[in-house]
Amino acid sequence: MTKENFITRRKFLAGASAVSAGLTIVPRFVLGGVGQVAPSEKLNIAGIGIGGMGASNLRNVESENMVALCDVDDEYAAKTFQRYPQAKRYRDYRKMLAEQQDIDAVVIATPDHTHAVIAMAAMKAGKHVYCQKPLTHNVYESRLLAAAAKEEGVVTQMGIQHHSSNYVRLLREWIQDGAIGEVHEVVAWSSLTYYPWGHAWWSTTHENRPKEKPEVPVTLDWDLWLGPAAERPYHPCYHPAKWRAWWDFGCGMMGDRGVHTFDPIFWALDLKYPDSIEATNLGGNEETHPLGTIVTYQFPARGSKVPVKLTWYDGIFPPRPDDLEDGRQFGGSEGGIYFIGAKGSIMSGYMGDSPRIVPEAKMKAYKQPEPTIPRVEGSHEQDWIRAIKSGGKAGADFAYSGPLTEAVLLGNVAKRVDGRIHWDGANMKVTNNADANQYLKRVYRDPWSL
Repeated sequence: MTKENFITRRKFLAGASAVSAGLTIVPRFVLGGVGQVAPSEKLNIAGIGIGGMGASNLRNVESENMVALCDVDDEYAAKTFQRYPQAKRYRDYRKMLAEQQDIDAVVIATPDHTHAVIAMAAMKAGKHVYCQKPLTHNVYESRLLAAAAKEEGVVTQMGIQHHSSNYVRLLREWIQDGAIGEVHEVVAWSSLTYYPWGHAWWSTTHENRPKEKPEVPVTLDWDLWLGPAAERPYHPCYHPAKWRAWWDFGCGMMGDRGVHTFDPIFWALDLKYPDSIEATNLGGNEETHPLGTIVTYQFPARGSKVPVKLTWYDGIFPPRPDDLEDGRQFGGSEGGIYFIGAKGSIMSGYMGDSPRIVPEAKMKAYKQPEPTIPRVEGSHEQDWIRAIKSGGKAGADFAYSGPLTEAVLLGNVAKRVDGRIHWDGANMKVTNNADANQYLKRVYRDPWSL
């Protein structure tokens, strides 16, 4: 099928609902083959990166057909392979996309540094894409994936599961209702840290990068695991599950917890490009993310909305607000968000959960507005599945999550220069520090590309 025919059939389908209203089941071929299914038909799902969070994502789409599974580590992915014995197995996603034409949609949960190349390849192949957070490893990739999703016309979703929660909707509704007046400042934080980097290895060596070169496990394809990242020897301080702290592979705490925390802030306040970002680091080196950081964003006015200052703390607790009652817990167990408005404050956990107006007396006196934002039934993954089948859009599609990820990762650019950068969002460049622009994108190792 040519791309032109594929798009034409999509457009035809949008106006065909009245004609097909009398049909109970519409065959797949009528709806354009791969990429278009009737609401009553099951999607053919492929999982890429299935040993960690990907296993959980796939369990949330078990209502569909699991037809293909791909992972570079047979041992790490063994339980998921066993759970879906009917699915064809692969190590290389490129081989899977080339050979298995029945795939409708893919779930991607690989390490951060491979998100973009896999998601782009899947979208270019006409597949709907669910990609774990952060959407990409750098700013440039975020911009390109958002553009590609629009061009290809596929349904996308980033794995920020609380975007589908009622809590995040409450926050947006309250702020739009003027519950605390115009919000001019937000404090957000995660108290977690990756220390010691590389876990037991770093705590005993205190080196920037391992010198020893252990044998690669026979169950692991290390070249495929590296993907577009620069070549380096295998070491267990990277894989499995330790890669987030390394600049070459992970986006640090900003990409891990920060993107979750920024989500309800961005949505509630309609934020997009910041004017400036300033970082102050504690620890870290050219190989690993800082032990802790304070990152301050300045966002411009948006229409009638006032400018917003957003301060992010990771591995560090922010100062306790003066208006928070004595004895009351500040945020949630792993972090939180504190909105500061002209008429009061709202506090929640780090993913926007359990929001409350501060002080509690104001919360009890507040008459909550009627819900204006539709609630999501079931999981974040099912929101994506419904969007595919209805021809709609998911709540955290790449049009939304691309700019969100971009802003979060600009914090990492500021961390790399350990100072302030001024951002020209329209032209995607740092204007006050030419050296900082090198951190907006990376040079891919052959043969990987976008």
